[in-house]
Amino acid sequence: MPHSYDQDVWDAAKREAKELIGERARTRGMIPYSELVDGMTAIRFEANARPLFDLLDEISTEETAAGRGMMTALVVHKTGDRQPGPGFFELAKRLGRDVSDKTACWLEELNKVHAAWSSE
Repeated sequence: MPHSYDQDVWDAAKREAKELIGERARTRGMIPYSELVDGMTAIRFEANARPLFDLLDEISTEETAAGRGMMTALVVHKTGDRQPGPGFFELAKRLGRDVSDKTACWLEELNKVHAAWSSE
């Protein structure tokens, strides 16, 4: 059980998150962390909570394995740099991405996801 959530509840939250991110991907948009968690009902996450980051890691790992890129490249800070947080880049490195230029890494993943989802 991830973070003491029942597996069925965790899976439902993951489906919700993928649907919300997917809606933005189809229109080549992005979604702030705060809007993502506000749109989820299966689990009420805080926008800066470890369980949320673990859920996002699972989503990007699964989407990468399916050949659609790191889906959570679309989940960004609402203000400031308007990019994903440091956990995104840590996962990118674990997935074998070159993170020496973080902006370039992020834009590459963003473009992969947009291309995959906007054509579905």
